[in-house]
Amino acid sequence: MIPIAKPLIGDEEKKAVLDVLGSGMIAQGKKVEEFEKSFAEYCNTKHAVAVNNGTSALHVALMAMGITQGDEVITTPFSFVATANSVLFCGAKPVFADIDERTFNIEPESVKKKITRKTKAIMPVHLFGQPCDMKSIMEIAEDKGIMVIEDACQAHGAEVGGKRVGSIGTAGAFSFYPTKNMTTSEGGMVTTNDDRIAEMVRIYRNHGQVKRYYHDYIGYNFRMTDICAAIGIEQLKKLEGFTKKRIENAEYLNKKLKGVKGITTPFVAKGVRHVYHQYTITVENRDEVNKKLNDAGIWTGIYYPVPINEQAFYKGLGYNSRDTPISSNVAKKVLSLPAHPAVSKADLDFITDKVREAL
Repeated sequence: MIPIAKPLIGDEEKKAVLDVLGSGMIAQGKKVEEFEKSFAEYCNTKHAVAVNNGTSALHVALMAMGITQGDEVITTPFSFVATANSVLFCGAKPVFADIDERTFNIEPESVKKKITRKTKAIMPVHLFGQPCDMKSIMEIAEDKGIMVIEDACQAHGAEVGGKRVGSIGTAGAFSFYPTKNMTTSEGGMVTTNDDRIAEMVRIYRNHGQVKRYYHDYIGYNFRMTDICAAIGIEQLKKLEGFTKKRIENAEYLNKKLKGVKGITTPFVAKGVRHVYHQYTITVENRDEVNKKLNDAGIWTGIYYPVPINEQAFYKGLGYNSRDTPISSNVAKKVLSLPAHPAVSKADLDFITDKVREAL
């Protein structure tokens, strides 16, 4: 079976973990600080604050931005559910704008139509590793005086006009889940150039403490361990190599699948660096093709079969897909093929041959 994702853990990560275990300091400590500094430098941001996972990163970033009861945050329905759930965690309301059918990312004109006096932030998701149209989104936000939080959980190292994602909006959030472009086993990061937001994220991740045992706010136990950070430090050193390989694999798949009737290969917007967390095609008879590929030993992915506003829980809150028809349509067609750094040229040839046979 060719897996859809594969964490690449080497001797460097193993040694780093053993060193931490041997040090006796395995909770949040110096390794977390080192990882934060390195990640901030990588993203070209003033601050990076480590947390225990990507969902927590979204949650505490929104809290630090002051998102609370009665506020609205405009986001996409075509993402993992954590994107919208993080808004609910703050007592605020997710408002769903539709997507661009080519990029799968939130569409700025749809965002404009959703803005009300209650709108406090826009949360674009750089889905599958392709950055959103941040120029247009930032222009809308600046015109309306609202904040932007970039959900960059799938887009480590992606760029728009030479700027790294996570450095463009008010804040950014990353995930280091094992299937991401780099991992810490579990973990997340908030990036920002805003001193106050960074300070509040640090407070909220650690039980609301301004100093040890002095709690000025209600907070959470969202800390990252030094064990995870040690893995992250070594993974970050390899990230550009991983990314180069992902892009090469995606370009090879594009070349081999070019002109194949019945599928659409990934569209890449002008002026962006797509880092291919997932290589996602669209195909009309998706479920049939998916089964044939799985039967042939190719582990595919369907991200995401049901938009967030069509999930049972959200339907129970009164949401529906009436205003997001593109998301609903795309969800029926998307199919992700293996393109991660561990996939070989022989694997890619096998994948493309089987895709052709399956159509």
